[in-house]
Amino acid sequence: MTRRPTLVLAAHGTRDPEGPPVLDELATAVADAAGVTTRVAYVDVIGPTVADVLAEVAGPVVVVPAFLAAGYHVRADLPRQVDACGRTDVTIAAFLGPDERLLTALVDRLTEAGRRQGDAVVLAAAGSSDARALADVDIVARALPVRVGVPVSVGYVATATPTVPDAVRAARDAGASRVALASWLLAPGLFQQRLADAGADAVAAPLGTHPAVVAALVDRYRGAAVSGGTARPRGA
Repeated sequence: MTRRPTLVLAAHGTRDPEGPPVLDELATAVADAAGVTTRVAYVDVIGPTVADVLAEVAGPVVVVPAFLAAGYHVRADLPRQVDACGRTDVTIAAFLGPDERLLTALVDRLTEAGRRQGDAVVLAAAGSSDARALADVDIVARALPVRVGVPVSVGYVATATPTVPDAVRAARDAGASRVALASWLLAPGLFQQRLADAGADAVAAPLGTHPAVVAALVDRYRGAAVSGGTARPRGA
C-alpha cells in the first residue's frame, strides 16, 4: 500500500514563547483531521529548521507553507531550503492564504475580542516588500467588508505602509469612535504584540488553531499529495 506523505508544516519562527505551542497545537489538529504524521519546521528565527525536519523523516513529504501571504519566505526562501536538502520526494504545497474560509476565522476572532457593530475595522497584516504579498492582503481586505458590514482598511506591522497605528488614526480621523483590529497573523509573536500598542479599542487574536485554518491546511496538503504541488488556494 502506498505510504501517505508526511506533512511538514513550515512556519515563520518567533522567539515569543507563546508562538511555538500554538503551531504545535495546529499541527496536532491538522494531523488528526488529515490522518497523517505531521511535523513543524521553521523557515526563520528558530528551529527545528526545514532541513532539520527533512533529515529526520522518510519520504514522501509534503511541505505546507503556513503563511498568509506569499512573500520572500514562500517564493524564495522555503524552496531554496528544500532544494538544498537534495531530495526528490518532497513536494511544496500552495501557501495558506488568502482563502475564503479564513474570513470566518477573522470574524470569529474579532467577535471574541469584543468588536461592536459599527466599529471601524483595520486588517492588520505583517507587511512585505513583495508587491505580490501585499496583493494577497488586499484580496482579504476587499472580501472582509461583506462579513463585517463596514469598510475595511489595511495596516501593516512592518516593511509596508500604512502602518497599523497610522491606519487606526486614519479611521478615527474619518469619524470612527471605535476601531477594531482584525489580526491577519497566524500565531502569537512580536508582530501580534505590536498590535496591542496600535491604539485600537479591540484587538483580535491571531487566527491560530481555528477550525477554518485547520481545514485550509488539510486542503493544501491533500491538493499537493494528489497533484504534485500544483494545487492553488481558493481565492477570498
